[in-house]
Amino acid sequence: MQIKTKESMHAIIVDQPGGPEQMRIGEVTRPEPRSHELLVKISATSLNRADILQREGHYPPPPGESEILGLDIAGTVVGKGDDVLSWEEGERV
Repeated sequence: MQIKTKESMHAIIVDQPGGPEQMRIGEVTRPEPRSHELLVKISATSLNRADILQREGHYPPPPGESEILGLDIAGTVVGKGDDVLSWEEGERV
């Protein structure tokens, strides 16, 4: 099963630290999964405490990781890195 995705995606973007008014939905370049990662087409997400702290500027993502909020997700695998052996495209996560 092959699921087609666009070259871009929608994401929650925070342009500067602050309250919820700093969040907006925008379009960003769709990432390519690294060797140990999955690319998931999101069906549902939430903002958890870490996301809120990141939005407020108190909890930066680790170096090299995404600034996009939404650590908790559900969706369908649409891509995977070469070292991922336990998931296949089309599986729900």
